[in-house]
Amino acid sequence: MKKLLPLLFLLALPAQADVRHSIKSSATITLDPAYSSATRIGSTYSVSGSNVTPSKTISGTTTSGAIGGLNIGSVTAGVPAFIDTDFTVTTAGSAFSAVESLIQGDAVQSATTVSSGVVGSLPSLGTTVTGSGGVTGGTITSLTSGVHTCGGTMGAGSSCTATSIIETLVD
Repeated sequence: MKKLLPLLFLLALPAQADVRHSIKSSATITLDPAYSSATRIGSTYSVSGSNVTPSKTISGTTTSGAIGGLNIGSVTAGVPAFIDTDFTVTTAGSAFSAVESLIQGDAVQSATTVSSGVVGSLPSLGTTVTGSGGVTGGTITSLTSGVHTCGGTMGAGSSCTATSIIETLVD
């Protein structure tokens, strides 16, 4: 019995443990802005040919051996005027070719405005990227139990994230 007495004391000792309890709670509403980005296309002109003689006429004066092009002295809304090239066959009866190419650039347009998350008037340029923005009016309701709810008016570009983490750790 005396041999078991120290063993009984060991069994009767209280248990020890570290306990940690934490509650983490967060909620956010995100509104992306509406946006519009546009890139204008520039004007280009090219001409090529074989067995042809080019000429251009400006203000009633014809210049042989010259090609037309873009008149940067006459620009309207950011776009230069175009001067046409005339062609005559150099050696009659022989094969000939003539190619003339014009890309007329985009005119300068008024700025795009955003109102209430909406781009009302989209630009019509060479490259246009437009995104819808969020709409205000989203709500978050947080209960004492740690539960969150998202509600209200939330359209494209709006998001609501609500999280609750309850953690108990026993060492």
